[in-house]
Amino acid sequence: MNDDFMREAVACAKESVESGAGGPFGAVVVKDGEIVGRGGNMVVGTNDPTAHAEVVALRDACKRLGDFSLEGCELYASCEPCPMCLASIFWARIDKVYYACDRHDAARVGFDDAVFYEELAKPFEERRVRLLKMEDSEARVVMDLWHQDEGRREY
Repeated sequence: MNDDFMREAVACAKESVESGAGGPFGAVVVKDGEIVGRGGNMVVGTNDPTAHAEVVALRDACKRLGDFSLEGCELYASCEPCPMCLASIFWARIDKVYYACDRHDAARVGFDDAVFYEELAKPFEERRVRLLKMEDSEARVVMDLWHQDEGRREY
């Protein structure tokens, strides 16, 4: 745990607010005591609902390190990651996350993730956004094609 890294994450959040790029969220990815990725929320500035600070920082770190795996890295975030960001953190193989504000602080200023947590806890058929399975034999062929590729890099 390092206060300097958290201050940098908070500085990224402040920059997002002051620039109008997005909400009050910032994050940094740290490897071996060095910041390897930075990100502020850029949802508004890029019209990209996935441009949350954590995702932006993960993308930056992966690009800088030349790898999609961030195993051995930690993430410092100005606020508790939302479900989308948390899933991205899992996919990136981040070892540990430190955060300053929590989901209740975010809800107090208009970012309420509670509905997402509630929706994810429901069975598929009860969710607001319906997930409907469509059979397609070609999709399975593509899955098998990837699985049979001995040169594939699994993640």
